Amino acid sequence: MRVQTEAIHFTADVKLLDNIQKKLSKLEHLFSKVIDTKVILKLENSGQVRDKIAEIKLSLPNGIIFIKESAKTFEAAMDAAIACLKRQLVKYKEKIQRKK
Repeated sequence: MRVQTEAIHFTADVKLLDNIQKKLSKLEHLFSKVIDTKVILKLENSGQVRDKIAEIKLSLPNGIIFIKESAKTFEAAMDAAIACLKRQLVKYKEKIQRKK
């Protein structure tokens, strides 16, 4: 699975990028036909609080899954996004198996 990571308005740390790559590579155990993964990391300025936003776009053979989560840290936002992504991948896989 190819993972493309983009950080908007900041430079991402190598440790963060490695962590994202490691967590997303575990998704291949759920569904091996993932074509492409794009991760966008953003900073949200809403007053004094600066939330971190993680967006994941997963390209599949018959569609796209898009997740957007925000949290106080990028790690927490990615964890929440990946948990949601796992649930959606399981639903997608079950839907495909029912059609066959």
